[in-house]
Amino acid sequence: MSLVRPFDKLPTLNSAAILLVGTDESHQQQLAEAILKEKKNFKINIHLATSLPLPAERDHIRPRIDLIVFMINIQSKYSFKNVEASLSHMDANFFLGKVCFLITGVGRVNHCSVEMNAVRKMGNLHCSPIIFCELDSEGIRLATAQRLLRMLQICAGHVPGVSALFFSSLMKSSIDE
Repeated sequence: MSLVRPFDKLPTLNSAAILLVGTDESHQQQLAEAILKEKKNFKINIHLATSLPLPAERDHIRPRIDLIVFMINIQSKYSFKNVEASLSHMDANFFLGKVCFLITGVGRVNHCSVEMNAVRKMGNLHCSPIIFCELDSEGIRLATAQRLLRMLQICAGHVPGVSALFFSSLMKSSIDE
């Protein structure tokens, strides 16, 4: 098993890679398909994982990862604990604008198993933005895919003058107010 590091590989021209980490594989797949359907001017690689650490690399098969999205189903304590355990397998430099938490299942607040304060505390502790959404709705899923695609574009360095850290701090300040 290997520690996930953000800057151990050189970026590829007109290419970006996103890693979706979470226990709900159907939502991961739906979100990945929505991201791939969006119009973009760069090649995108989407990797899915239920948890970290990732398997050890063989022959440098794994590309550079530009953005990690931790998907937490607010209705599942297992989902939250899985993400919490996965965070220890990441290099601290990833938290400089290359991580976000995607909280799903927020449409059914009555069925929440995870407290919102715990989610907010995790986001603040890791200096990473939190996106709340309901992936069961196609419209919200498409809007979330567009948002993640724009974040990925910035994290991969395809937007001149905007760094991932700067963009992440803008997102955090708009959420906190």
